[in-house]
Amino acid sequence: MDVNIGFLGAGAMAEALIRGIIQARLVQPERIWAYDIRAARLKELEQRFGLVAAASREELAAAADIIILAVKPQNVEAALTGLQVKGDKLVISIIAGVTLSRLAGYLGDVPLVRVVPNTPALVGAGVSALAAGARVGQEDLEKALAIFRSVGEAMVLPEEQLNAVTGLSGSGPAYVYMIIEALADGGVRQGLARPVALELAARTLLGGAQMVLATGEHPGVLKDRVTSPAGTTIAGLAVLEDRGVRGALIRAVEAATLRAGELE
Repeated sequence: MDVNIGFLGAGAMAEALIRGIIQARLVQPERIWAYDIRAARLKELEQRFGLVAAASREELAAAADIIILAVKPQNVEAALTGLQVKGDKLVISIIAGVTLSRLAGYLGDVPLVRVVPNTPALVGAGVSALAAGARVGQEDLEKALAIFRSVGEAMVLPEEQLNAVTGLSGSGPAYVYMIIEALADGGVRQGLARPVALELAARTLLGGAQMVLATGEHPGVLKDRVTSPAGTTIAGLAVLEDRGVRGALIRAVEAATLRAGELE
């Protein structure tokens, strides 16, 4: 891409995107700008990646063609109030709970994309949902998708579905970690060493997820293929159904979705 990309805010997700952009060779490191109120953090990223540390948010907004808003939600007012952004620049926000209309209230009539990423982006295995504002054209949308595909997968959805995305894929890694922990505990209870049980549990979830994505088959079909009559798997599944695991996960997504709506 023949653009300068600027990051307003330089936390963990911003760093993951910077790394992904460089590894995907979307732009050269010297075309990436960053600004953060923490001077030491900016210096760290400058040394690590060879990017340009902006002296102010105004300098960053002037230099960047694509501005990625990566500040914490509680700092959004201080970060965006009074910030002048020209109408030909693309602004992408990963600020949790901040709607396109609220962003427009701060920045005016500029092309806006709101994104819900998730933390596996830190290891290049994220999934992000993008919602585009009215002024975003196809070319700008493709640029935004390329940035987030540098750290995993990305899709475009209507903004009204982003709270559900937060409840599922945004909060979902925590549900997965709990499942991995519980499976590993079960293995330890049956005599496996903790490191062995943890690796078996994590790789089992990883392999199962890859099977779903690679085959395109319904998880129920894949589940039935593992489940022999009167075998070990059906014995375990009966316990999960009896304890309401399926319903608990559905309710977890629902609760997180509702909470996401309350935070807007």
